[in-house]
Amino acid sequence: MKQTRDICDIKIFFQYVIPSVLSFALSGVYAIVDGFFIRNSIGDLGLSAVNIAYPIVAVIQALGTGIGMGGAIYYSIYMAEKKEEQAKEFIAGALWVLILSSVILTISVLLLNGTLLGLLGASGRLLALGKEYIAVIALGASMQVVGTGLVPFIRNHGGSFYAMVSMITGFVTNIILDYLFVWILKQGVSGAAWATVIGQGVTMLIAFAFLLRKKQFVLNIPFSKFGKVSASILKIGIAPFGLTMSPNISLIIINRFSVVYGGEPAVATYACIAYVICIVYLILQGVGDGSQPLLSRHYGEKNFDKVKRIRTLAYEFALLLSAIGCIIMYLTRESLGLLFGTSKQVNTEIANIMPVFLVSVPFVAVLRITTASFYATEKSMFSYVLTFIEPLFMLVLMIILPPLFGGQIMIWWSTVLARILSALLAVILKNHVDKKEMKCL
Repeated sequence: MKQTRDICDIKIFFQYVIPSVLSFALSGVYAIVDGFFIRNSIGDLGLSAVNIAYPIVAVIQALGTGIGMGGAIYYSIYMAEKKEEQAKEFIAGALWVLILSSVILTISVLLLNGTLLGLLGASGRLLALGKEYIAVIALGASMQVVGTGLVPFIRNHGGSFYAMVSMITGFVTNIILDYLFVWILKQGVSGAAWATVIGQGVTMLIAFAFLLRKKQFVLNIPFSKFGKVSASILKIGIAPFGLTMSPNISLIIINRFSVVYGGEPAVATYACIAYVICIVYLILQGVGDGSQPLLSRHYGEKNFDKVKRIRTLAYEFALLLSAIGCIIMYLTRESLGLLFGTSKQVNTEIANIMPVFLVSVPFVAVLRITTASFYATEKSMFSYVLTFIEPLFMLVLMIILPPLFGGQIMIWWSTVLARILSALLAVILKNHVDKKEMKCL
């Protein structure tokens, strides 16, 4: 009987997680595809403009992810507790927060895009192209925020496959329109921006269609409850928002120190490594976010044994995927730079340095799953710590180690050590939570 139950749990786990993993992998390829069209049509200046503006785009997407995940987690918990009316309040609350935040974001980015791009290092022609790109992205921010924010609700309503289809459809739309706007109509970076916005709009419409068909599209929430519901959503949403933004914060720190110790070749080396390894990190996040609906549901049911069982499955699957990712990246390390058109010197350096970064991948798997399990079960404070501790460790190690032990090579090792230390902290916090819950039983 127990074996049958375990097989059933495993089957349900993969029904949720596989579509999520594929969706996150796809989102990692998104940036590479845009870069491919722009680089081959507009040249290095266009690619640099889009890359330097990317942190603003990342904030828009991360905002939708954080708000959507915060609302969807509470939705799943209350549904498990048989409190359907309260669950629907979190759909309505999240929708209003998504709409309001996207309006504020659109106005802010339109007014401040030049200032923001200047802070990110853009000037001259690069600044002009960046403003052209971001102006379009800002106009379509509502579609990106709402579209991204609705996907967690689809997953938590048992529609993991549908969520994947919505993201794939948006991705395919983006590729087709990139080809049409950038290559055929020669609309430059603004064409690439319109392709991105419309692709996200398609995802949003498909997500709306799912909620309407399931009769889960709700905007009605008493004004007296809106403040409390919004605060709860944002409280949980900070962690998934930060988890989405964390690689960008780390990238800024690594680039700042690499410029000092290794110069432009070091920055170019990590840019290529980051593009590729980030896909693996997104896949690992896909395992965590894919298992979130099950973790939240069993947590709402007070079935802590099943919470641990699902979390263990997530650890095992994430570690398996990290091992596969490491093998693929190790075997292809000598040709990765060529994929991005780098110089022979940079390509050689990528091949030499990639094994260093691969050391940290299994630790990132542990960190991502633990963080996801914390915010899926209302352990907000622990999820905040794990979300933001990695960049902090990284900053401290890069201040201390390179001057003492060898310049640029210690920048790379500081990155790895920061991820290892973060994973060890994650295990300590997980064990602490498990012991505390065992005492409560």
